[in-house]
Amino acid sequence: MPSAPRSRAWWAVALALVAGSLAMGFADASRFDWQPGLAWQQPWRWWSAAWVHWSQAHLAANLLGTLLVALLGWRAGCGRSDAVAWFAAWPLTQLALLAQPALLRYGGLSGVLHAGIVVAAFALLLSGRGARRALGAAIVAGVVLKLLLEQPWQGPLQIRPGWDIAIAPAAHVSGALAGAVSAAAAAIWRHAVGLRRAAH
Repeated sequence: MPSAPRSRAWWAVALALVAGSLAMGFADASRFDWQPGLAWQQPWRWWSAAWVHWSQAHLAANLLGTLLVALLGWRAGCGRSDAVAWFAAWPLTQLALLAQPALLRYGGLSGVLHAGIVVAAFALLLSGRGARRALGAAIVAGVVLKLLLEQPWQGPLQIRPGWDIAIAPAAHVSGALAGAVSAAAAAIWRHAVGLRRAAH
């Protein structure tokens, strides 16, 4: 069973995503969503865009997704460095959308949730053994397959059956990449700390 104190920071990131999303329901979304033309003048959008949702269904789906990612990280034993990696991937997810300038507005947690899934999968891959490592590899493969099936190269927005908003697959790609980069950086940092402690 994962340690509750070990996963506390991971749950804190998830709580920040949920609380901000709920609070954003009372705010003017145009002041907080992602707009590439305002990325550098208004850098708070790197974080606040994740809290913006375009419909109640959009919000409900992402809140459920946040709970599932939080549970995945808890079961994976994600610790403080993993939580820091997920938090670091949060603004990076939005910043990477600058590579898709045709996406003029964006809001939602889905990109940051993809980042969290990848960070948790890396935790399983790098610290787990046997079935846990296999599960981490399967999650990474599943994320890659999902991104390919979404065909983000088809355009900045896509209409999907069952959704009352347009989907931005580029955000899923940017989130997954941000999560991978942040998780790798966290792993390198942990390794360096381990070497330094061993030297003493």
